[in-house]
Amino acid sequence: MKKEFTYKQSFFPAGYPAFQQDARSLTEEIKNELHKYRKQTAAELENILSWWMKTTIDHENGGFYGRIDHRNKILSQAPKGAVLNSRILWAFSSAYNFTGERKYLDIAARAFRYITDHFNDKEFGGVYWSVNYKGEPLNTRKQIYALAFAVYGLSEYYVASRDENAKETAIYLYNLIINHSYDTKQGGYIEAFARDWNQIEDLRLSEKDANEKKSMNTHLHLLEAFSNLYRIWPCETLRNKVVQLTRIFLDRIIDHKTNHLFLFFDESWQVRSDIISYGHDIEAAWLIQNAVAEVSEDSLFEEVIRISVKIAEAAAQGLDSDGGLWYEYDLQTKQLVRQKHSWPQAEAMIGFFNAWQITGDHDFLKKSLSSWQFAKEFIIDQELGEWYWGVNADHSPMLSEEKVGIWKCPYHNSRACIEIIRRVQNTLSKT
Repeated sequence: MKKEFTYKQSFFPAGYPAFQQDARSLTEEIKNELHKYRKQTAAELENILSWWMKTTIDHENGGFYGRIDHRNKILSQAPKGAVLNSRILWAFSSAYNFTGERKYLDIAARAFRYITDHFNDKEFGGVYWSVNYKGEPLNTRKQIYALAFAVYGLSEYYVASRDENAKETAIYLYNLIINHSYDTKQGGYIEAFARDWNQIEDLRLSEKDANEKKSMNTHLHLLEAFSNLYRIWPCETLRNKVVQLTRIFLDRIIDHKTNHLFLFFDESWQVRSDIISYGHDIEAAWLIQNAVAEVSEDSLFEEVIRISVKIAEAAAQGLDSDGGLWYEYDLQTKQLVRQKHSWPQAEAMIGFFNAWQITGDHDFLKKSLSSWQFAKEFIIDQELGEWYWGVNADHSPMLSEEKVGIWKCPYHNSRACIEIIRRVQNTLSKT
């Protein structure tokens, strides 16, 4: 398999830090732990993707089922979401790019066709938020978060397939985001629009979110999408957008008093939230760094790599004694959401491992390993496969939530496995 496109996660500016993952300095015990970590996550990657291939393909109506409950019951007439399908596209494209296994490319191609045929708004441009089970437009609003994931998935699929249509569509969606969502006065991106790109009153990504013009979440995944697009389309304007988004995080979104992330903002960047999201903290701790590495902005990268460690330290405040990462904390009510959702555990695996790579502090490696141990014990459904949505404080599964849905996708968990495998391999190759 050709490897013209490579990730730059092992990139660090010269001289920073003193510890640069020289595996010769690692003890045999740590090396053995890393070998085991790689072996187990490789097996789990296969388990995750096999489950999705066997369980989610909708042979009757095309694409993939829109919802499957916690007991693997298929709800065949559930809506199908743009985020779900774009994340499937990314996950299987990324898996193919990493392993070279053709079966993953075939699933990615199925996701690409379904997005192109059913989510693409041929009249006004962009992608619908959802379609019905037959693939007909359902919720036609233009949520920038969804467009970001479409760009992310299409860019990854182009690396896998070299299909020019995927590249052209990714660039087309990027330009729509810039033309309609980019705030030329205050900077950043507006959350959502009507189908015809007119303004709408309800901008929320989900019912639990604040109805504000700008959010951390959308900006984080725009940064992720734009940097992935830059891998296949090294446009200087796009590069500048990645740098601008990074500066928004450094100057607006990261609370430098606590090193947590602010979640919501009005149009002029006034903070509109009192919630700490531990999962988003640890996700941002490595994703921002990853994006800047892609555009090779050395001075900015040095700034980001330092704050990455601080964010990881702040996220660690949400760790429980069992190794799991709590969901959220409300600063106003002083209440902890006593649930441990699956995706923060996946992001904790990467984020704490990344902090160990930067600092050489083995406590971060222990946190990454503990996150994986928690996932194995409580999050992975050992009987029926895939990962539960999450668990309650007593470790009982959140049975009201699904394994497949508008939000529940093979994205966080497959990416965690790929990242850990890749990073461990890079580390051990330096022996």
